[in-house]
Amino acid sequence: MKIRRIAVILGSFLLSIQAFALPNPTPIQKQPLKRIIIDAGHGGSDIGARGRYSTEKDISLAIALKLEVQLKQALPDVEILMTRKTDVFNSVIEKADIANRLKGDLFICIHVNSAGSRTVKEVVGYKTITVKGKKGKKVKKQVPQYKITRLPSTAIGTETFIFGVDKSDERVAAAGESVDEYLDSVSLKILEARKQTDANDPTKQMLANIMAQQYFQRSAKLALTIEEEFQKVGRVSRQAQQRKKGIWVLQAVSMPAVLVETGFISNPEEEDYLNSELGQLEICDVITKSVRIYKKSLENQIGVGGQ
Repeated sequence: MKIRRIAVILGSFLLSIQAFALPNPTPIQKQPLKRIIIDAGHGGSDIGARGRYSTEKDISLAIALKLEVQLKQALPDVEILMTRKTDVFNSVIEKADIANRLKGDLFICIHVNSAGSRTVKEVVGYKTITVKGKKGKKVKKQVPQYKITRLPSTAIGTETFIFGVDKSDERVAAAGESVDEYLDSVSLKILEARKQTDANDPTKQMLANIMAQQYFQRSAKLALTIEEEFQKVGRVSRQAQQRKKGIWVLQAVSMPAVLVETGFISNPEEEDYLNSELGQLEICDVITKSVRIYKKSLENQIGVGGQ
């Protein structure tokens, strides 16, 4: 039903374009991926998750900086920009504002995951106590004595999030902020001729809805690719997922967006991996390869030759 509704909206938009088309319009092809924004999660006073000896903000930044280098080498025709390159704090609102101001075509957010410790309870003996029985008579009773041991989490693996479909209104609003830039390359002259460039114009609202759906589809495609590539290098994948709450920035940026949970800092083995040069480079290799696949797919869709 959703696909059918999108098709109807898109069909209406195309009919609108045809009805008001300028004589002999020249199609304009744009490079679909010109600018990538990398966001290192947390920072400054916001440390994020904590492991035995490291913090999420530091691991996220180390991976993000390596990813910046790899993406610049792998995609020389794409501009790579960062929301932060040092240990500073920016709220999620500021992060989204930075990404939107830089007019990114893709937002990649780097985080590490965490899970609670495990509790093991075992009987180590019994203690005799006196309790009141029937009719108030005192009786002896054996009660078990426990030893409680807290063990580190064994949670392991990666997961990549996109914004949840229940956040579609926020996503449409974010998409609406970039409609004018989209119209510059498609049909701004047509709408100007109709004097319909107002923010509340129904045609612009329709375009915002279409763009929000496009962002969702592209985000999902990249998230699935990232998790597939993690599996190929032997990482445990917890799959690509829609996040229902807690990642406000994903629906606030006016571009496709993914958040990559690179591993569990609460698992000692994973924490060592996340802090190692080998582990960080492997994570960056996976994301870089996935972005190359994503970019090639976009170029094939619009007929632009890629790498």
